[in-house]
Amino acid sequence: MEPADEHPLRYSLVNELHARPSPRLVAPCTAVFLAFKQPGHAANRDRSEDTAHLADLCHRHGAPAPDTSAGHYAAQLGRYELRWESHTEFVTYAAFASGLPQRPFDPAAAEVFPEDWQRAAPGKRLTAVMIQVDTLPEAPEQILPKLNQWFARDSLATVWVLDESAIVAGDFRIDPAGFMRFAIFVRPEIGAGRVGRIVQRLLELETYRAMSMLGLGRARELTAELNALDPKLNAIVQGMASDGQSAETTLQELLQVASKLEAAAADHSFRFGATAAYQAIVEDRVRVLRESRFMGRQMLTEFMARRYHPAMRTAKSAEERLQAMLDRTERAGELLRTRVDVERSAQNQEVMRRMDRRADLQLRLQHTVEGLSVFAISYYAVGLLSYGLYPFAEELHIEKAVLIAALTPLVILAVWFSIRRIKARIHDDDASGGTH
Repeated sequence: MEPADEHPLRYSLVNELHARPSPRLVAPCTAVFLAFKQPGHAANRDRSEDTAHLADLCHRHGAPAPDTSAGHYAAQLGRYELRWESHTEFVTYAAFASGLPQRPFDPAAAEVFPEDWQRAAPGKRLTAVMIQVDTLPEAPEQILPKLNQWFARDSLATVWVLDESAIVAGDFRIDPAGFMRFAIFVRPEIGAGRVGRIVQRLLELETYRAMSMLGLGRARELTAELNALDPKLNAIVQGMASDGQSAETTLQELLQVASKLEAAAADHSFRFGATAAYQAIVEDRVRVLRESRFMGRQMLTEFMARRYHPAMRTAKSAEERLQAMLDRTERAGELLRTRVDVERSAQNQEVMRRMDRRADLQLRLQHTVEGLSVFAISYYAVGLLSYGLYPFAEELHIEKAVLIAALTPLVILAVWFSIRRIKARIHDDDASGGTH
């Protein structure tokens, strides 16, 4: 096929599947891992700062500079094999070296990442892990004295992984040097690829565990906000049943609460969504290790169930509570709008009744004015006619008073009839105009 017939993203999407292969490691070896995340709006960060920080590290060790648009990078930094990856919210640095330090988990093993270089990172260090990989002795119980020396017993998890091909141990605590420690003991016949996958899965487990735990901090902040808004919302809903406060005032108070809840949802929705995604990755990494119990010790799944999952449930509970309060606010708004509509309908009906009364009064007043106008017009008409007919009345020997008395009822009837005709004509004209 011609290149024009290929989807423009086909090759880049396929290459993404092979962009981050697991390292190939041979025991004994040491892995040092760091993850940096900017405190706020990390997903929209300036990624050129990340590559610039990586370039500085490469320059210190005399390694080639990375591509400024790259999302991953690998190079040899002295005796360390470096792997760098850029993720949605964070960047990771992993350095692998053969052999073990003379002192277990010696901070000097992390010399590939200088302290001043770490302090100059564009983000803050979120994860720091040191993993020591050693060969499993023929009697696995021989590792117990080392584990008791290296880790805190109350939180130590020790398990067989990948069909008892290796033992993984860690207490998920931060040592005085700032690193979280893991020890891996692999059988001598295990290949470099499987060892690398175990290390990679442990690093990813700890990284995404730390990222998902950020949701717990947000959940605590949100819970404090909801604790302050919940009584206000309850008071508004309860006050809706009484007539002590106008609906407009109640609506304004409800809008204030609703706006704060919507702002909280906008601020926390991304973090809660990311927390759920990271939690799914953590659980997947634990599952693919295919752990089994080692000499009655605590398993990773048990540690997660006791220490990790409650934090995730707290974050989920805060998210659900926020959504429930948003739903309550929406329902309260609908009820309040219904109440306002009913009150306005009653007001409109009262206005219509008042208008009807005013129209009735105007009609009565109009009839009164019409009656007065008949007499007024008749008065002047009688006067004019009497002046015109008075000469004839003298010839007929009719007195003026008798003439006026005779004209008055005739003129009143004539005026009344004329006004009625005029009103009927106007009414007919209005009716015909409305029809057209």
